[in-house]
Amino acid sequence: MFLSTNDPGAGKEQTGWRSHREHAHERPAVSTGTGSRPGQRSNVVTDLRTSPAATPALPPRDSLPHRSGRWLLRRWRWLTSMRTAVVLLFLLALAAVPGSLFPQRSLSPSSVAQFFRDNPTLAPVLDQLGMFEVFASPWFAAVYLLLFISLIGCLVPRCREHLRAARAEPPPVPRHLHRLPVNSTDQVSLPPGTMADRVEADLRSARFRVARRSTDAGVEISAERGRIKETGNLVFHASLLALLVALAGGKMWGYEGSILVTEGDGFCNSFQQYDQYTAGPLVDQGTLTPLCFDLVDFRATYELNGTPASFTADIGVQAEPGAPQTQTTIGVNDPFRSDGDRLYVTGHGFTPLFTVTMPDGQVFAEISAPFLPRDSATFASEGVVKLPDVGDGPGDDFALEGFFAPTGVVQGGVLTSVDARPLNPQVAIIGYRGYLGLDSGRPQPVFSLDQRQIDVGALNAVGEANLGIGQSATLEDGTVVRFDGFQEFAALQVSYDPGQVAVLISSITMLLGLLATLMVRGTHLRPDHRHVRAGLRRGTVHDGVAGGTRQGREWRRARTTPRTLRRPAR
Repeated sequence: MFLSTNDPGAGKEQTGWRSHREHAHERPAVSTGTGSRPGQRSNVVTDLRTSPAATPALPPRDSLPHRSGRWLLRRWRWLTSMRTAVVLLFLLALAAVPGSLFPQRSLSPSSVAQFFRDNPTLAPVLDQLGMFEVFASPWFAAVYLLLFISLIGCLVPRCREHLRAARAEPPPVPRHLHRLPVNSTDQVSLPPGTMADRVEADLRSARFRVARRSTDAGVEISAERGRIKETGNLVFHASLLALLVALAGGKMWGYEGSILVTEGDGFCNSFQQYDQYTAGPLVDQGTLTPLCFDLVDFRATYELNGTPASFTADIGVQAEPGAPQTQTTIGVNDPFRSDGDRLYVTGHGFTPLFTVTMPDGQVFAEISAPFLPRDSATFASEGVVKLPDVGDGPGDDFALEGFFAPTGVVQGGVLTSVDARPLNPQVAIIGYRGYLGLDSGRPQPVFSLDQRQIDVGALNAVGEANLGIGQSATLEDGTVVRFDGFQEFAALQVSYDPGQVAVLISSITMLLGLLATLMVRGTHLRPDHRHVRAGLRRGTVHDGVAGGTRQGREWRRARTTPRTLRRPAR
């Protein structure tokens, strides 16, 4: 640039900056009149590089906190973009796939144990990756939280912008309508006021938001509609966010307990009585609903091929201590409900009954334990009956390890089951005598023997036999075992999920928002679509149509005359 200043002693002569564009190879200099006499020109030159006042300050280099802040801002914008939210939603669905491919401990511990027996090499690796507890794994929680944060950061500014746009009037008519992608001009003989009234009436009848403005050039009309599409989009994502919150709340304040109950037995809603339970970190165990249940009768129906068709359980319910017991019937998809708690039937099995007579004459009549199904097709089941301290000295325990076949067939001395229906119940037993290790302080399996006790010789086999109902066998130590029959047990599950209603409402609103997004036409279309702008001038109607549309959808104009004007041919 060139900056000039006037010197009082130089008359009209000027000294000052020389253009750095013209003298880029010279260093900038300035001449000043300091110390010169009037009428004389000063030749004193000052180097601008050595003048602190004249040297422009260099921009400070970014500090580390500055660079870190900008990096975090970029990462935040990436995380809260809608594209990232869609990717995270896809990853969440992908992360949930192993939960349906592999058995989950929270649903079926016996299936997980069977998977370990069938795949002794692969199962430990999958267990380290959390494949048997997918929905409680850290990597699933990480995707869940990232999606949660992304939706919040994406929805808040979009909702604010949508509300601002919904309250605002339609934008003014562009000055140059002919520059819009789709436009046309028509001439009519009606007066401008009459034509404006007709256009406005047509637009309002089509449920457009209309803004009419008077300008120096005449009357302008702007109209738009289709905000429901964006509203549906926001409702869909807000409902998805509410669904995630409801699911998280259910996990934080909910609990779930499973127990096997044989006909004639019962239990109360207490974590100490469940075979397995999971509870959220905010659950107070002292505030569980005081419910008690008795399994009166259990019935299972089967298809012709032996596949179980339905399970039905008659139960007695005591809502609170001292209250009378009421009778009700529950099924697989027909739970009992009380104050948010639900009691489900999730499965069933068989409980063999034995009478054991010890060599010293002690009789243990109708002792039993649930045998867990190992084959869902034939309901062949395995289990163990434990009798601690049957002798005089400590560590003198007795156990029966058995294999129950509802429809048993013995082939080559081996008992197998060929049908899930109890048509010919048989049981194969092995008797053990010794120390079970129940008071050793180590965790003990409930439905099987501790193999470590057998390996170290603390527990020894004393005989085996195959028995039908009413048959007896005498073991090597003189113990007599009689198979008295069987009962059926029900696998019951008590669950409490405070977010269940919120999940249902969120799912419904999410579906409605998705339908609005897919079925309602876009925002920037014209009368028969979304967004209409029309300008009227003296004696001439200028009607411009602008915006985009989906492929294959025909553009149509606003009805400015009794006939419908269509898009002009190209």
